[in-house]
Amino acid sequence: MQCSVWGIFTPNLTRKLARPLISSRVPAGFPSPAEDYVEGRIDLNKDLIKHPLTTFYIRVIGDSMETLICSGDLLIVDRMTETIDKDIVVARVGNDLCVKRLRIHDDGAVWLCSENVDYKPIEIGLEDDFEIWGKVLHSIQSF
Repeated sequence: MQCSVWGIFTPNLTRKLARPLISSRVPAGFPSPAEDYVEGRIDLNKDLIKHPLTTFYIRVIGDSMETLICSGDLLIVDRMTETIDKDIVVARVGNDLCVKRLRIHDDGAVWLCSENVDYKPIEIGLEDDFEIWGKVLHSIQSF
């Protein structure tokens, strides 16, 4: 498989992840925020997870989705959100999981495509053991 994903986690929504939301924009650098700049609070569980019972986290390994998604990124994947052409999905092909861009052509052909041009698209045939595990809603990247 061109790109693997590993480490499936479910969200723990019993803990709030509320953090300050600063109203000013930061073009370069980050000034020490004064209380005057605090616009409100943001709860990552509430704002990033719409369907808690059908959402999971998964960590990416591999470079087939670079520069959009990098190895080590943590994806927030929702199994309930409808997937359409051009969505980024976590899919199972046989026994392998991968993260790819879903392409559905007018003739009904389904392809899983990489963002990295070094990887060829994967055509999904009618006989293939294939399942979309969910739509990638967010990618959390560490530097």
